Amino acid sequence: MLIDTHCHLDAAEFDLDRDAVIARAAAAGVRLAVVPAVEVANFAAVAALAAAHPKSAVAGTAAPPGLTVAPAYGIHPLYVPRAQEDDLAQLAATLETALAGPQPPVAVGEIGLDGFVPALQTPPLRARQEALFLAQLKLARDFGLPVILHIRRAQDTVLKYLRQVFGKGGGPGGIAHAFNGSAQQAGAFLDLGLRLGFGGTLTYEGSQRIRRLAATLPGDALVLETDAPDIPPAFAPRQRNEPAHLAAFAAVLAELRGISPDEAAALTGANARAALPGLAAYGG
Repeated sequence: MLIDTHCHLDAAEFDLDRDAVIARAAAAGVRLAVVPAVEVANFAAVAALAAAHPKSAVAGTAAPPGLTVAPAYGIHPLYVPRAQEDDLAQLAATLETALAGPQPPVAVGEIGLDGFVPALQTPPLRARQEALFLAQLKLARDFGLPVILHIRRAQDTVLKYLRQVFGKGGGPGGIAHAFNGSAQQAGAFLDLGLRLGFGGTLTYEGSQRIRRLAATLPGDALVLETDAPDIPPAFAPRQRNEPAHLAAFAAVLAELRGISPDEAAALTGANARAALPGLAAYGG
């Protein structure tokens, strides 16, 4: 099963043709998309998207399979500057309510740290990033939910906080999204029970380190993602990324690992289900 473990389908870039984008994804064989929220202001949009696209393939019927949306809720580090004092309380309330509802969250995310955007590296904003990240890790621990992690140029600091909150056992696990670290850092995330997200970067022949990791890491380390509308692939540069591209990403991964595209889909789908056990409620 093709599972897009990271896709911002609620983004404004899809407002004009979201239904067509979802139809193309389903036609390409993508059966599940995890949509992580980025701030309190878009929690409702993510919830509405999940409600509008529930599990649709019913065993024993002729109904064509569609794309099912699974939500996650968190405060992204890029949105830290406009986070409010009560946002953590709102996140906790959203998680508690949604876990009892028909579209339970599969993770706390997208959360993490960003070491790339210059404006976020001032001492006050860096400290606020880390404080919000730490608090959200504790919420994930308290609710027993995996995490979907933003780790751009912040892998080692993210690992430090994961160990601080969850210990060497790694807690409920999750996904290190858009992994772009070293083999040593990859091993550290894997040791903590996380999987590593690979997507459009795989399609660039110049991404030698990422392609080498995708080819050589243990099979149970990898999940696929698009991060749509971001990180466009080599075959659609400077264009909007979308979940239908996941099938092409699976084909590239298959070539790198010397397996078939179907085997790549099965492997990464199983890994997604292991990383995010809540996907079982969505047919995953």
